[in-house]
Amino acid sequence: MPYGRDVVDRHERLRLDLAYEGTDFSGWARQPGRRTVQGELEDALGRILRLDAAPALTVAGRTDAGVHARGQVAHVDLPVVSLAVLDLTAGRGEPPADVEAAWRENGPQWLSALTRRLAGILPLDVRVHAVSVAPEGFDARFSALSRRYGYRVSDAPGGVDPLRRRDVLWHNRPLDVDLLNAGAARLLGEHDFAAFCKRREGATTIRELQRLDWVRGNDGIILATVVADAFCHSMVRALVGSLLAVGEGRRPVEWPGQVLAAAVRDSGVHVAPAHGLTLEEVRYPAGEELARRAAATRRVRTFSS
Repeated sequence: MPYGRDVVDRHERLRLDLAYEGTDFSGWARQPGRRTVQGELEDALGRILRLDAAPALTVAGRTDAGVHARGQVAHVDLPVVSLAVLDLTAGRGEPPADVEAAWRENGPQWLSALTRRLAGILPLDVRVHAVSVAPEGFDARFSALSRRYGYRVSDAPGGVDPLRRRDVLWHNRPLDVDLLNAGAARLLGEHDFAAFCKRREGATTIRELQRLDWVRGNDGIILATVVADAFCHSMVRALVGSLLAVGEGRRPVEWPGQVLAAAVRDSGVHVAPAHGLTLEEVRYPAGEELARRAAATRRVRTFSS
């Protein structure tokens, strides 16, 4: 059925809230010949919506190979006319004659149908919990106020519970939580985290570390909660790796702060393994602040700005 050019050209931005178990993925970002979260999701959307080419997703945080996510967020811009396929999924025999009117009337049902279709087509290690219309100005990456990660470690003499082996690191030396927290306190605030990041051309390594603390749970697992406005490549795992050396008594509590102040990669900082890390939450401002936050985030940050 032919549609008017205005309908064909108009796009709708959708927000996807999702989770994945990262063990068998080569990270988030699509890579030729590799299994990635982005690749699985984009291909699934393309198949469900019968698109000629898979749509491009923008994600809040591009996780590395083996890293998990419980609270990941992405957005995708889709032509409204492609969403008419979801009207058929909802049980109607013919596509709507007026796509715009049908979208306004049945949009929530269409997105519910899309969520169910994704559950049926995606592999079990990636789930889309909700699909919604993104508010005006929303950008999954640039509108975010903060990301919260959790890193889980066990120092049990007998090793990690086999049922938790994919999301908990076993550290084979006893860890002192008080030492972990004493070392972490020296890293809080806005700094140049070049000592804990892999540099990327044209990217800043200045970040605001808002929270970094460790708690031992009743199950003996030690959880590091790490919150920042954004993270650079390998930053969380490098921070964790430096603090584990403090927690076992191999380094003094002042050492991570000294490494930070030097602002160069230190060979003594070992990046912790990926599987202990989970992206837990991405926070966004209220709707009217989304576009303003995105514009501010896009500016390359320096200490003189």
